[in-house]
Amino acid sequence: MKLSKYHLTSLSVDELWALHEQVGAILSERISSEKRELEERLAKLNGSLNVDRAKNKNESSSPSERRAVRRDYPPVVPKFRNPSDPSETWAGRGKQPRWMVAQLKAGKKMDDFLIDRSKRRRG
Repeated sequence: MKLSKYHLTSLSVDELWALHEQVGAILSERISSEKRELEERLAKLNGSLNVDRAKNKNESSSPSERRAVRRDYPPVVPKFRNPSDPSETWAGRGKQPRWMVAQLKAGKKMDDFLIDRSKRRRG
C-alpha cells in the first residue's frame, strides 16, 4: 500500500496517530519475526560448530569442558628492567609498573631501562 505525500497531509492528527500506531505494531511484529529467524539460524550454526569442535578436539560433553578453547600465546619477553631491583622487569604491555612511573617522573627516559638483548643471549 502506497500512501502519497498529499494524502498524508490531508489526514487529521488523530488519523495520523492511528496510522503511526499501526505502522509501529507492524514493524514490531516483523522485527520480532526476523529476530526469531536469525536466532534460529545462529543456533543451528553454533550447533554445527560445536559438533565440529567435538569431533576435531575430542571434547567431552560436560558443560564445564565445552568452553571455547583459548589459543596459546608465545611467552612475552621482558624489555625493561628496574636498575635498583633487577628482578623487577616489564614487557612494555599494560599499565606501567610503579618503579617505571617513578623513574619517568624523576626525569629518566624509557630507553634508559631497556634490557640489552645481546648481553642476555650470551648469558
